[in-house]
Amino acid sequence: MERDGERVNHKRLYRVYREAGLCLKRKKRKHCARSGSPRITLTAANQEWALDFAHDVVAAGRVIRVLSVVDTFTRECLALEVDTGFASRRVTRVLDEVITQRGKAVGIRCNNGPELTSRHMLGWAMEWKIDLRHIQPGKPTQNAHVESFHGRLREECLRVSWFRNLFDARIKIAAWKREYNEERPHSSLGYRTPAEFVEAIRSQSYGKDAGFACLENASSVSHFATAPTTD
Repeated sequence: MERDGERVNHKRLYRVYREAGLCLKRKKRKHCARSGSPRITLTAANQEWALDFAHDVVAAGRVIRVLSVVDTFTRECLALEVDTGFASRRVTRVLDEVITQRGKAVGIRCNNGPELTSRHMLGWAMEWKIDLRHIQPGKPTQNAHVESFHGRLREECLRVSWFRNLFDARIKIAAWKREYNEERPHSSLGYRTPAEFVEAIRSQSYGKDAGFACLENASSVSHFATAPTTD
């Protein structure tokens, strides 16, 4: 109307606009509703892995992402991958490497990020027969183990380290991962390191032959006690 040279009070115009029934309701964007999966009592390794991302920046101001994979039962950090971005194929490639080393998990607990809800990720989980346990949006406490792990990662590594570039970040974060798994005791594990706790599980599983418990096909069977999978 202003373009036609007419000056009208905007409140009056809005009142007429509503009385004439010209007001259209905006359609709310539909979101995938997820119900939180119940927490199970873990009794063995590889029953559940927790997966999430942490963020930091290098000296040049470039943002980096850290993909964390933690065994919820043994508290082991299975993977701590650093890069500028993670597509779903990159995530599954990291998980494939972990599976090759220690066998597959029964389930993976993760958030609802696009790289974790893509068709490729869902197809990968179906192929491996792994249960993807997505938490409810806005409730990170449903993945509390990896959140606690990220708290230690930030306090002991990210906040006290200065990364010159991506390569430097990978070196320092990998060194912290080794320290976390092999040197840092956990009260929840009886003040043992995750590596010592895993060794204790192996000893209980294999007895005197624990030192020779090395399976040929580690990609399909874990090298220590795991929970039975159900199809």
